Amino acid sequence: MTEQSLTARSWLKMLATLERRRLNLAAFLGILAGVQTVIIVVGLAWIVEQLVVHQQAPYPLLNVLIGLALCVLGRGLCLWGQEVISLEASLRIRQYARRQLLDKCWTLGPVWLAYHQSGALATQAVENIEALDGYFSRFYTQLRITSLLPLLILLVVLRLDYVVALFLLLSAPIIPLFMALVGMGAERINRDQFAAVARLSAHFLDRVRGMSTLQLFGRTASAHQEVWWATDDYRRLSMRTLRLAFLSSAVLEFFASVAIAVVAIYVGFGLLGYIEYGPAPSLTLFTGLAVLLLAPEFFQPLRTLSQHYHDRATALGAAESLVTVLNESSIQRSTFDEPATDNDIAVLQNVSVDYPIRGRVLGPMDLTIKKGSVIAISGPSGSGKSTLLALLAGFLTPSSGTLQLAQPRYAWLDQQPGLLHGTLADNLRLANPDADTPAMLSALHQAGLEELLNQLPDGLDTMIGERGVGLSGGQAQRLALARIYLSDADLILLDEPTASQDAETEAFVISALLAWAAQGRTMILATHHPAAIRAAQLHFYMQDGRLKEVRDGT
Repeated sequence: MTEQSLTARSWLKMLATLERRRLNLAAFLGILAGVQTVIIVVGLAWIVEQLVVHQQAPYPLLNVLIGLALCVLGRGLCLWGQEVISLEASLRIRQYARRQLLDKCWTLGPVWLAYHQSGALATQAVENIEALDGYFSRFYTQLRITSLLPLLILLVVLRLDYVVALFLLLSAPIIPLFMALVGMGAERINRDQFAAVARLSAHFLDRVRGMSTLQLFGRTASAHQEVWWATDDYRRLSMRTLRLAFLSSAVLEFFASVAIAVVAIYVGFGLLGYIEYGPAPSLTLFTGLAVLLLAPEFFQPLRTLSQHYHDRATALGAAESLVTVLNESSIQRSTFDEPATDNDIAVLQNVSVDYPIRGRVLGPMDLTIKKGSVIAISGPSGSGKSTLLALLAGFLTPSSGTLQLAQPRYAWLDQQPGLLHGTLADNLRLANPDADTPAMLSALHQAGLEELLNQLPDGLDTMIGERGVGLSGGQAQRLALARIYLSDADLILLDEPTASQDAETEAFVISALLAWAAQGRTMILATHHPAAIRAAQLHFYMQDGRLKEVRDGT
């Protein structure tokens, strides 16, 4: 099955196959518990008849009572085992699904992530995945129990009284019919509810991130009102889901109760002698009591399934949003062939990149990048410089043409570096978790942050906020640059690395970069700054997605 063919149902089915043995074992234990329930019910009916009708003394029935007590104990153990095993299977499936989603986001890369709200993705990775729990731990197992256990009970009832068996057989399809009718509406409502949760999460996160800007322009009151509206919309959807769940459960309970009541009337009139056709004249206290006690057990798997049917609707609603991400076209890294020569780090032949809305943003172009070269790419904003860097990093797949990459270890510095809430050391160790203090100090010196570090009383333990709050734009950019010095990358892709620096700092940063690149690394800079361009060995000018080599300023 290809990723493009995934649907909510096919994905859930695929996930179930991962834990098929545990789920089948849980279903078997549930059926075994049902069989023991039948034995207990029939045994009790027989004991009552022996005590009431045949005036049997209790002592000769002691062995039967012990057997029924063992069945009660065995039934409890089976139900416990069913729950534990199904919960374990559900946990493993959810762990796999979350890894699959996160791996997909990793494969799609930061270019794709930049166009999607992180709050919505976080909701999908947490809330939507957790919503699959009920489907696998309860509904999936109960569906298999329901497909077999009522049939076994029906055969026992048929042996005792075929009229009751016929009535149960005719009334049973009513419950699955209403389950299907309710399920169609519940699935749509749950899908809308999960979409509302994603919107609410993204909306709230955006407002929190922009709180300083909202306060600056006096818009906190309107932002509060917008969050309230989004929350109220989610509340209404949640109440619709709950109303549907309670209403459908009440309807299904009504039909099951009516069916059991009719069986009770038949048994009562049969024992009183008011019914003289079929097996009614031969109805005994044992058969009457047995079929009467078995009637609720016949409907119990169906009733339990109806209760868990909303878990199915919830899972389908959650899976709809998840497969949307899983079906995104990802980078086909297998198409990246090795360059023809060992000295080439990348070869582009007639390569183009198209975006769904913007159309063609890059190419067609031919480009060969040699190992150890320092290349500067200039051009107006929006000309395709960042797209070319993303293509070389493997974040994008060319729409046409051939891309050959040596797949080196690369380091990437974006125009908006990703800094996390934590200490300076925490942010530096993102590039190298094993980096020691001297290595981090050396990296900060190369990035031109040594003077700032000396002014901080806590040094490397100084806390900064998310996205570098507490640092200036240039300092945040140099901190991200210091991470590159801690990496073992041999291909460095820099998008405007000196955009926020003054002339003196820019010269220092460029000098450090060139010294680092002189150790055999390949460096590609997208920049507007003349000092950075002059420092490069090759200079390409990009306009409208096409490259032109610039020599001697022309």
